Amino acid sequence: MTTRIANDSKTNTRPMTLTQKILAAHARGLSRPWVQAGDLLQISVDWTIASELAWNGMERTYDLLGRPPIFDREKFYLAIDHTVDPVTLATDVRAQKLVKLSQNFAKEAKLRHFYDSNQTILHTKFYRDLVLPGDVVLGADSHTSSHGGLGAFSIGLGGGDIAVAMVLGESWIEVPEAISIEYTGALPFGIGGKDVILRTLGALGRNTVAMERSVEYRGNAVRAFSTDTRFTIANMTAEFGGLNGIFEADEVVARWISQRPAEGGASPASLGGGGGRVPHSNAGHKKGARYFRADPDAPYCERHTIDLSALTPQVAMPFAPDNVRDVASQVGQNLDGLFIGACTTTEEELVLGALVLEQDWAGRAARGSQQKQLVVPGSLDIEARLRERGLWAAYERAGFRVGPPGCSMCLGVASEKAGKGEVWLSSQNRNFKNRMGEGSLAWLSSAATVAASAGSMTLTDPRALLARVDQARYRKLLGRDREERVPEIVISEPSIAERDGVRVHESGREGDSDRGLVRGRAQKFGDSVDTDAIIPGEFCHLTKLEDLGAKCFHLVRPDFATKVAAGANVVVAGEGWGSGSSREQAVLALKGAGVQVVIARSYAFIHKRNLVNEAVAFLQVNDAAFAAITNEGDEISVDLAKGVVTHVSSGKTFAAVAPSPVVRALQREGGLVPAVKRHGAKVFAELT
Repeated sequence: MTTRIANDSKTNTRPMTLTQKILAAHARGLSRPWVQAGDLLQISVDWTIASELAWNGMERTYDLLGRPPIFDREKFYLAIDHTVDPVTLATDVRAQKLVKLSQNFAKEAKLRHFYDSNQTILHTKFYRDLVLPGDVVLGADSHTSSHGGLGAFSIGLGGGDIAVAMVLGESWIEVPEAISIEYTGALPFGIGGKDVILRTLGALGRNTVAMERSVEYRGNAVRAFSTDTRFTIANMTAEFGGLNGIFEADEVVARWISQRPAEGGASPASLGGGGGRVPHSNAGHKKGARYFRADPDAPYCERHTIDLSALTPQVAMPFAPDNVRDVASQVGQNLDGLFIGACTTTEEELVLGALVLEQDWAGRAARGSQQKQLVVPGSLDIEARLRERGLWAAYERAGFRVGPPGCSMCLGVASEKAGKGEVWLSSQNRNFKNRMGEGSLAWLSSAATVAASAGSMTLTDPRALLARVDQARYRKLLGRDREERVPEIVISEPSIAERDGVRVHESGREGDSDRGLVRGRAQKFGDSVDTDAIIPGEFCHLTKLEDLGAKCFHLVRPDFATKVAAGANVVVAGEGWGSGSSREQAVLALKGAGVQVVIARSYAFIHKRNLVNEAVAFLQVNDAAFAAITNEGDEISVDLAKGVVTHVSSGKTFAAVAPSPVVRALQREGGLVPAVKRHGAKVFAELT
């Protein structure tokens, strides 16, 4: 292959990270040829994507906007995947309603990229068929971060943000700080993306160094990562707490994209980043792909090195994805169920799981169907390929049921759920309380580890079985058994047209005189309170504020709404408030319950945007003394205009972090929809 740098493309005069270069290339009206952390940008958007569960909330915003024409019907991607399986589709009125809403909109908008029930998981086909290096992708799902695996700036946001971007073709962003995760060493065979990201989470912690930052995955090890491996790591950047996760697109990515049909039709023969079974035109590689590189002296605020050469299979125990141990230290843990699936589980993992099962069940009698062993592919394309290659037989022999594509047990809202007190080993990405069903206990691992555990229904180290897998056959099954010509890669730099009179808006500190005084009693929470806790997925079909409010904290604090009504209307929390899903229903539930203000030490990026969009008051108070002094039921007074919090009984006051100018502007407007109604297509130019 050939790599070259475009001759006249170097226009920036300050070093930038990979994320900053993509944002600079999409920024409108820059007054200087670079961007830096803290800049407020109006950006063009290449793609908006959503599921039927997200569309339920987006439809509310779309109606409030008057259902205008969407910006580009060929650049909105909609897949029905979160709440659907054959049983649910036939029996659940809620799921039927969500599906019908999405189907009706797809017809109304004449969407080109619409996938009906059980055809694909939202991120699977989009990653395989459509996203390109250098794209900006906004999705109404926190795992939109997945698409950074191919070198796109891809983030999850709430449905309001996505509905507006779908209509206008643009949005706003505060340029994030960035950290670098430097992977060194070569991965042992069979140790993949899930083990890598679990090791990263275990070493660095969720909602810590990555919180609200761009995470750029680098180092000599990543050049050997397949596109599947990159997908899984970028996917679980959401669990890390990062705004986005991204790899530099290289020859592995270029080879994969070159195998696509020119117009993003049927998927290539494999998702592995190696050669495909059928040659395709290189048009899919050349049209629109931009290969940016971070500058050698890019301004990372932190750099972390993780050696992968001795990495062993990893497992995350309940109830946090960073509660990570070596599988070897937990061998023998009894299991009630096994699940292989969800968006983070790629074709690569499904193939490896089948080969592990072949080794484990060689010579054994076939096991009858087990109701608590389920495997779900990411798309019908993958399902058909594994069927054609005889790999589903390995799962079925070991007692797994093969389900249709969908989120399935990962969300625990359709018919497939774990029971109370049941321990499930799963290759999904989240193990929060009640995630797989009320009272469930989810352990996270790779598909290979789940497969190795099927024989005994106890947690099992897969390495002995992996050692017996025919690696040449594995490569052949994924289409990596022959060399393919790699297209030339042209390294890009942002092409920035400066405009007189337009300035990058950097964060200010002035107050907001339009806001008032709040007084109430505290309901106190700890760190990393996730959106699954705030509003369980089973209630995300609700749309009325009062209905959502009644279900706020339904499983973990069922008297929450009652306490709010009695005057305990101030939420006080620690780090990482609102982490997890992008669901704006979590904010609507707080609003519907009557919460007057949320005060936390830090916020998950998506949830904070949702608070802004829905005009729910919130403050960030970094002083640990505030949480230390505040007990459940204490009276709190908040001056929103000055950003001052008073603990009434002690008389102590605490200053909040000043919000950015665009946040203050949206708060003054009363939220995102009123701002769009007032300013129309110029809303982000006005706000930034």
